[in-house]
Amino acid sequence: MDRMIYTAMSGASQTMSRQAAVGHNLANANTTGYRAEEHRLRAVPVLSHATQKGLPTRAFAMDASTHTDFTPGPMVHTARPLDLAVQGPGWIALQMPDGSEAYTRNGSFELNVNGIVQTRSGIPVMGDGGPISIPPDVKLSIGGDGTISALPESGAQNTVSVISRFKLVNPPQADLVRGDDGYFRLRDGEPAPADEKVMVLGGSLEGSNVNPAEQMVNMISLARQFEMQMKLVSAADANDRAATQILATR
Repeated sequence: MDRMIYTAMSGASQTMSRQAAVGHNLANANTTGYRAEEHRLRAVPVLSHATQKGLPTRAFAMDASTHTDFTPGPMVHTARPLDLAVQGPGWIALQMPDGSEAYTRNGSFELNVNGIVQTRSGIPVMGDGGPISIPPDVKLSIGGDGTISALPESGAQNTVSVISRFKLVNPPQADLVRGDDGYFRLRDGEPAPADEKVMVLGGSLEGSNVNPAEQMVNMISLARQFEMQMKLVSAADANDRAATQILATR
């Protein structure tokens, strides 16, 4: 009974956390460049410094780690000049307000009033020497290596000039940590070096890698797990009451 209470109680709590993660994945099933999140549980023995240590059967089911599914999502052709999709492994670097770098697969960019390439939420995109600035009245094209070329829309329209190049990185997946804002960063907080092997596709976006059908099945499975764990708690309480009655009549 002792094992039953601890395992069921903590298991029910962590199952609710996993349900929240599944709900978050479903909410981002159509978010560009989103990576599905998974929670992994493990048993943790309860340790005590008291004189009476209690039974060694006491254990909690705890959230051991948050795993990210880095499987690529589907490519969607948009024909927008500032849409960018990473082909294969790799990330696009962003300059955060505190000066640090963050990384994303969401290549849906736009220009602000100053001609700076930024995300839809206003975060500048990193180039070779900092944020990328686009001159006015040009037609843009993005090469497979992230190079941004511009063709003037007036005057000499046969002169193509290279403006900048997106900073593309490919750090080890184990070193990446998802932040509360949804962007990834290196675990040590340092900027990742540019990787010339990362390839991109201009005029396209990468969709979310969330499988809605699979996530719905997980949600149903977790709901049944929670129900089973609550039944175990009720059974433990009923056993305790029955044991108390037996002891009281003696």
